[in-house]
Parts: sequence; C-alpha cells; structure tokens
Amino acid sequence: MKTMTCHQLGGPCDLTLHGQSADEVIKAQDRHLRDMVAEGDDAHVPAREEMKGRWKHPIAGMGWYRDVKRTFAALPEE
Repeated sequence: MKTMTCHQLGGPCDLTLHGQSADEVIKAQDRHLRDMVAEGDDAHVPAREEMKGRWKHPIAGMGWYRDVKRTFAALPEE
C-alpha cells in the first residue's frame, strides 16, 4: 500500500489517497475530484476538467500517467 495526495496528482488539496498500484490511486483521485465538484467545491473544478480531458484523450494524457506511475513506484511501502 502506498499513499499520494490530491495535490501530487494535480489537485488543490492534501487529501491522502491510498492504493496497491498507481492505477488504484488514480481511480481514487478521479472519484475524489468528482465528489468534490458535485459538492460544489470550485477549487477542484480545474483538476476535474484536466482529469476528464486525460480520460477523453488518453494518448495526450500518457505523459501525466507515466509521471504518476514513476512517482508512485518511488514511494515507500506503508
């Protein structure tokens, strides 16, 4: 299990997200952004729009994805 923050993934807050893989953490970030925007948190809107853009244009989003995977791999296990 490893931990990344919303901020490390491009979001505005320091909420911790946990997962066994980078993909699990990315999915948790996606859910977090979706929930925060649905609750009316305007600070998360830009990050949510960026996340949606990466899902819609996966080839263009691969640079971000590779960076997250590299960062996740370098983190210590909890």
